[in-house]
Amino acid sequence: MPEEAWLAEKVGRLLARKGAVLVCGGMGGIMEAACRGAVGEGGLTIGILPGDDISAANPYVKLPIATGMGIGRNIIIVRTARAIIAINGKYGTLSEIAYALQLGKPVFALSPWVEVPGIRRVATPEEAVDAALKAIKLSG
Repeated sequence: MPEEAWLAEKVGRLLARKGAVLVCGGMGGIMEAACRGAVGEGGLTIGILPGDDISAANPYVKLPIATGMGIGRNIIIVRTARAIIAINGKYGTLSEIAYALQLGKPVFALSPWVEVPGIRRVATPEEAVDAALKAIKLSG
């Protein structure tokens, strides 16, 4: 987990430097690391939370959205994002990848724990961010 947290924090920093908004599930772990990186560079972070309490968001979420939907909030995360960068993860991340692929959104994976047809594997945070932002520009 420490390496994945470092990757996530770096992704957050790079997204903020390029003016992108970081959208995530707003909780701890990888999500918190990504938010910490983005906020450290002055970026905007949106946390789409599973519960009803916005105070459950990690301390780096600037705009918490309480859904009260539990894991159902994953579709909202994907619908809100224009590209997905998945860093390791488990079944929640896998569901977000599946939703994104079904919706035709680009998915990039750093340190994936499972191979899924349709995702593009990337080696570095820089490659992930550059590819995601390029995909967004190409899609309009």
